[in-house]
Amino acid sequence: MDAVTDEMLPRPARRPRIAVFAGPTATILNTPDLVTSNKARVRHGLPLLPSRFDVLRSQRLAAPVTLYVEAFSAHPLERESAGLYAPPDGWLDKEGTFHQEQPFEDATPVYVVELDPADGLYPLPYMARQADGSAWEETAAAPFAPAAAARQTFYPDARRLYEEIDRFGLADLGAPVELGSLAEFDFFRAAPSGGYTSGPDAERPGKDFFVYYPYHLQSEPGLAHLAEATNQVQAVLDTGGFTGVQWLEGSPTVDETLYWLGLLVDTTVPLVGHAAQRRHQSASADGDRNVVDGVKFIASGAALDDHGVDRLGACVIVDELVYSARDVTKVDARPGGYEVTGGHGGVVADMGGYGPPQVTYLPARRHTHRSDLRLTVLPDRVPGVTGALDTGVSLVDVETKDAGGLVPAAMPHVSITKYSRYAATGAGSDHPDLSDDEVEILARIDAGLAGAPLTGFVCEGMSPFGMADPAKNAALGVAVFAGMPVVRTGRGNTGGMAYRMDPAFISGNNLTATKARLLLMAALLKFGALPPAADPFHPTPAEYAATVRAVARYQVLFDTH
Repeated sequence: MDAVTDEMLPRPARRPRIAVFAGPTATILNTPDLVTSNKARVRHGLPLLPSRFDVLRSQRLAAPVTLYVEAFSAHPLERESAGLYAPPDGWLDKEGTFHQEQPFEDATPVYVVELDPADGLYPLPYMARQADGSAWEETAAAPFAPAAAARQTFYPDARRLYEEIDRFGLADLGAPVELGSLAEFDFFRAAPSGGYTSGPDAERPGKDFFVYYPYHLQSEPGLAHLAEATNQVQAVLDTGGFTGVQWLEGSPTVDETLYWLGLLVDTTVPLVGHAAQRRHQSASADGDRNVVDGVKFIASGAALDDHGVDRLGACVIVDELVYSARDVTKVDARPGGYEVTGGHGGVVADMGGYGPPQVTYLPARRHTHRSDLRLTVLPDRVPGVTGALDTGVSLVDVETKDAGGLVPAAMPHVSITKYSRYAATGAGSDHPDLSDDEVEILARIDAGLAGAPLTGFVCEGMSPFGMADPAKNAALGVAVFAGMPVVRTGRGNTGGMAYRMDPAFISGNNLTATKARLLLMAALLKFGALPPAADPFHPTPAEYAATVRAVARYQVLFDTH
């Protein structure tokens, strides 16, 4: 009889197919430094580590090997239940000779294990040394070594991570995790954390992949990389056949990227993000469980409505909770270090412990296939602004989308400026001193007019009102009438809504400043720049009214997304 394949199974019995994207600076894809084991140090006469045990690292066997495993050594109380066990495979005498019959009373009972390279990874001592014969003590050949003398600790994609979870992960009742029995996986690299630096298609750190360890070699992706990653996610989902997406990124920013994807990506399948506070393979590594929970959540269909359409939007799944990506942020570098933002819910589902995931509430905001900012409805061109504050501002046509999706070079530049009391001058509203206090804002306005036709600002003001001091307000007013929309948000994690005191400014609702920045970037891709005034420092009543009308369209997006 022929083997049964997925294609032969009834549709409900087919395994879900999940697209897994490796994102930037992802601790969840990071591993501890490969340090030379004491077994290698003894063999080569190198200084020993002060460790009782060698750390075992997952590696592949090069040839089959037969091992003798001592019976009743898997648990300190296993021998207490010896009467429940079948006889061992044999015994070893004091010289280590194997006997099928017990040679004497205190011979060691053993099981015979045949290990084969086809079995997969095994935890083994790390035997490698540096090229000069010395031991590896850290990732780099020496402290603060250049990239050419440093190894990588991040996986290039999630394939190895999922293999190790499958190979070494234990479910609660002792069975293997078996991710492969829950779903099929396709692995992709979107601004990944590790890269291939040799061969004809060698990649460049800081250009093609982005690490934060070793710390002195840290790199960060830019706006162009965000555009390319967005296009890639949309293109993958457009091929059809995927049940969901798992996005792996660094814990401080995974919620931001997922919120952005939830605004831009047009899909009816769940988008879930995962992060880790501790490296993979380290003690109590939390990322592995987050990945398993993500697979479980997507496979369960809990996020879907009666028509099989996602109803939750982009989510972050960490610490056995499912957060709306819009309404969560990292507050501490430890498991459990995420909090709901905005003061109005945020946890959309619980992983259910031993039971299935359970949805706890449905977000009211628009997302994915319901978003007014999804790629499929964004225009190809929008107006931008160019010129200079001292010579005048004019509109310019900007191509923001082509056949490949977002145009990376056209991504909007949105800056966050933060209010704090006791500014340098302390001027009142009648005499705001822009030259002393707000050099940065004015400089960014000029920089945007010179090279970024889609530019905006987010002002993180008082909590929750979004107000700032008179000088900052005046400088941001110049930005507004130079065609650059400005969003007001409260400081930190506010429960209240930012006030709309001046209709020329956008109220950031209950968004954090970082989330408001992303929504404003997306809104600029939809509407483009505001109509500039002839003199941004002194708009006319008609120019003010035109700006208010244009800002109202932005406000609708901030009230609904």
